[in-house]
Amino acid sequence: MTAETPDFSVGFVCYPSRAFVQTLEARPVDSLWVGGHVASANPSPEAMVQLARLAALTSRVRIGTSILLLPLYPPAIVAKQIADLDQATGGRVTLGVGVGGEYPQEFRACQIPLSERGARTDEAIPLLRRLWSGEVQTLDGRYYAMDQVRIQPKPVQVHGPPIIVAGRKQRAMQRAVALGDGWMPYLYSARRYAESVQTIQRLAEEAGRDLTGFEWLAFVFVNVHDDGDTAKEETAAFLGATYSQDFHSMLAHIAVAGTADEVVAGLVGFVRAGATHLVFTPATRTRADAVALRIVDEIVPRVRSALR
Repeated sequence: MTAETPDFSVGFVCYPSRAFVQTLEARPVDSLWVGGHVASANPSPEAMVQLARLAALTSRVRIGTSILLLPLYPPAIVAKQIADLDQATGGRVTLGVGVGGEYPQEFRACQIPLSERGARTDEAIPLLRRLWSGEVQTLDGRYYAMDQVRIQPKPVQVHGPPIIVAGRKQRAMQRAVALGDGWMPYLYSARRYAESVQTIQRLAEEAGRDLTGFEWLAFVFVNVHDDGDTAKEETAAFLGATYSQDFHSMLAHIAVAGTADEVVAGLVGFVRAGATHLVFTPATRTRADAVALRIVDEIVPRVRSALR
């Protein structure tokens, strides 16, 4: 590709089985991600446990959380776990964080007031970086205090693993500019992604933030099927079960689903909107592996061709 042609890398959300992780690592996949909840309405793993499993099952790809609900966790625990995993993987870890809130019961279960989730996240992110420095830390924050705490060994990555901010609203964009190493929205259309890029660039200019090295990720629910209606119906059912609402009428605005031609066009839109790393979640409960492999083997090469 020429310098003027947009390029992108590819990742998948993957609740890992050994065989499928090995299959993806043998293909041109750049990253694998895990998410999870403590107590969601639907069965869900816990993100840090799954990240540790992914670390054990991979040898090449970048691995990350997409996402960790940071306000539910003591920052010292997160800092230690991520440092250890970064050591174990030779510096392949990325920490994707968000504030959550769609399942209030898990905040109450973790003794965290729902109203504090944003402020706790804003305090925790810079604290993580301080703890990853390997230096002794003493502080008395609004939510987090510690005395003579040192996390060691520190992460392999010199400045600590990248912290990618997820979300959908402007407050999350402000957090990405002020505290993050990148931006990863979800349930977005390509048009809305482009608008978020413009907003972040404007906020960064106003704040004097240099965005050199800032990462532009997009978390995209994807489903491809020879029958486009089947792909769309599966996607609506998948999202409806996850978020407990009917998504049929808004599907085109929050996911990329349909025939191969429709999916290629949708993903081209995200890259042209500014996304440089696409993180896919196959939006089906019955064909996730097949959809993932079709995306890697067929869809991604076609997207690259369309961008030339």
